[in-house]
Amino acid sequence: MKKVFLLLVFTQLTFSQSKMEIPYYQISEYPDIYSSVNIMSRMIDGLGFRYYWASEGLTKKDLDFKISKDSRSTLETIRHIHSLSLMILNAVLNKPNESKSNTDFDYKSLRENTLLNIKRSSEIVSKSNDLSELKIIFNGSNGKSEYPLWNLINGPIEDAIWHSGQVVAFRRASGNPINSKISVFTGKVKD
Repeated sequence: MKKVFLLLVFTQLTFSQSKMEIPYYQISEYPDIYSSVNIMSRMIDGLGFRYYWASEGLTKKDLDFKISKDSRSTLETIRHIHSLSLMILNAVLNKPNESKSNTDFDYKSLRENTLLNIKRSSEIVSKSNDLSELKIIFNGSNGKSEYPLWNLINGPIEDAIWHSGQVVAFRRASGNPINSKISVFTGKVKD
């Protein structure tokens, strides 16, 4: 009997973990205190919310869409946003960025991993004591280069927001506009 009970508990835990909710359907309530840590974390959460809804429910037609023959497709743009989410995560972990291909990931995996990278980044930042210690680090053929966290704001965070807007425009052009009930102002879904 005890073995059956343990098997049921294990099965339930495994099932619960496999059905883990993807973050950023809505943004959590904001903190009462304004601080650099809270502001940076909220900026990252804003990116997560925008990306969640920009990338929610895309079809093959949406993913293949290009505004012109020389532009990126929606899927290529989503891959780029995924790379940016890794840069953000590496910066808050003080880890060097490495070139890794994400072309093996399908749309669903890219979307989930990007949102989880963004959420983890926000959580790490929210627990930071000193943002000045965080850096964007590159190891390249010319050696190591480091940039302050300021570059994370105007670089990967804002670039990912920019490209999330492109995904919104692309999906609208391909006939699949985003949910009209979302409010980027409040970070909530209207009833």
